[in-house]
Amino acid sequence: MTPLALEPPVAESVSLAEARLFLRLDHTEEDDLVATLITAARLMVEAVSGRCLIDQRWRIVLDRWPVGGEIRLPLSPVGAIEAARVYDLLGVAQAVAGTALALDTLADPPLIRIVGEVPEIGRAHGAIEIDITAGYGTSADAVPAPLRQAVLRLAARWFEQRGDVASRDAQALPAEIMALVAPYRRARL
Repeated sequence: MTPLALEPPVAESVSLAEARLFLRLDHTEEDDLVATLITAARLMVEAVSGRCLIDQRWRIVLDRWPVGGEIRLPLSPVGAIEAARVYDLLGVAQAVAGTALALDTLADPPLIRIVGEVPEIGRAHGAIEIDITAGYGTSADAVPAPLRQAVLRLAARWFEQRGDVASRDAQALPAEIMALVAPYRRARL
């Protein structure tokens, strides 16, 4: 199973205004840097937690349908299955009926269950594509406050300690930020 990012979130989990206020910045000269740090912090928090914060589109690529009829998704939370297709022997995409797949959003990791007739695969690799939306919602308000706080604190830490961190220290989240993320760490596949 391969997850492929199709579209990044349309917004960040922490706004530039929130970060500037937290950093007590009265000027806008470093806004580009702060915005970049917010995005990098979100990506780090997403990687450590195994959660997508703001809705983003992903494609899950499979070689074949699972024997048990359940696809454990590598992303969480998942809000919707947008589309699914199977490639036949000629390499032509055949749409999977929306009623053939059911999303279990309460499972962790989320599951897609095959509940109806699905087309037969026609090639050995990358035969199935399922497009999903993963994230807590379309705005920062939908993201749990501790995860937003982790993004804000990490971006601020990087802003304040530019170039002052040993490379081995940059590999892990600081303990106080990890404590904010820990309750949201998803079960690993």
